[in-house]
Amino acid sequence: MRLSRIAAVTSALPTHRHRQAELAAATADLCALPATRRALLDRFYANAGVDTRHTVLPLAGYRQLKSLDRANDTYIEHATDLGEQAVDSALRQAGVAAEDVDLFVTTSVTGVSVPSLDARLVPRLGMRPDVKRVPMFGLGCVAGAAGLSRIHDYLMAWPDHTAVLLAVELCSLNVPLVDATVPDLVVSALFGDGAGAVVVRGAGRMRGAGGSGSGVRIVATRSELCPNTHDVLGWRLGPHGFRIVLTTELAEVVERELGSVVKRFLADHGLQVPDVVAWVVHPGGPKVIDAVRDSLELSEDRVATARAALAEAGNLSSASIVHVLGKELAAPDAGPGPMMVVGLGPGVSIELLLLERLG
Repeated sequence: MRLSRIAAVTSALPTHRHRQAELAAATADLCALPATRRALLDRFYANAGVDTRHTVLPLAGYRQLKSLDRANDTYIEHATDLGEQAVDSALRQAGVAAEDVDLFVTTSVTGVSVPSLDARLVPRLGMRPDVKRVPMFGLGCVAGAAGLSRIHDYLMAWPDHTAVLLAVELCSLNVPLVDATVPDLVVSALFGDGAGAVVVRGAGRMRGAGGSGSGVRIVATRSELCPNTHDVLGWRLGPHGFRIVLTTELAEVVERELGSVVKRFLADHGLQVPDVVAWVVHPGGPKVIDAVRDSLELSEDRVATARAALAEAGNLSSASIVHVLGKELAAPDAGPGPMMVVGLGPGVSIELLLLERLG
């Protein structure tokens, strides 16, 4: 069987790091919240499961983002820089030269860039002008897992190729400065800025593939759309930029739908939930992690890596699953066996990858 191999996984976080209390005060100030709503904001921040988050700008810099065009120009500049940092680190870790990359997949949903981020990064990274490029937009938080899945599908057909995934999100640039709603305040307590990159090599390139993740193979992928849930989570474009669409149904949908999808996927490969040695779960928030745990009847330690990633950097949207995967692969006591990646996003969409960690 032609199984692609993960050769490296890296994360890149901006230098500006803040504790939750500092971010709560800054958000209240930026949004000009009345005192009657400050207590509500503080409660959201205290219950987010987040200790620290990173932002591409110093907090005082967000006062300058008074228009959509200014915010998006800032996105293009900093997403390109952070993306270059993540991909360069991953290529070095994998021992792969930039000119040897055959497919470059980028995911982002927190800004718009035309030409796309990958087109801007190809010459900066030193990739070949004929590298195949796939910019992905609109998948939201699930895009990191979906991008990795589509890379595996591509490498099944082109086993002698090497692919790179970049997920980069600058969520802080979408802080609602005008007429903040309750959903706006909820997500302002959860989301952070960051990027993640993965280098994947086809079966024909396995021999000699380096990197800390070179003992992990991608076995199979599965995509699933939950019916009648497209209004549960997403973006809408308002006069001041992107605004969150978020309902209280999200955790309920995950708990109701995820278990059966995962169990069918595992059964197709002769496995059951207890056979999985590690779970790489999207840290969408405490309630989302709880829903994944409960839908699959997992013990709390099975989702500990997701909670740790949420606490140290917040929800990084599409980059989060890469961040969690990197933490799981770096665990000093990690043993061989099946691993499951669980991506979640608008749709409501589920993206699963079955991995195998080799001994």
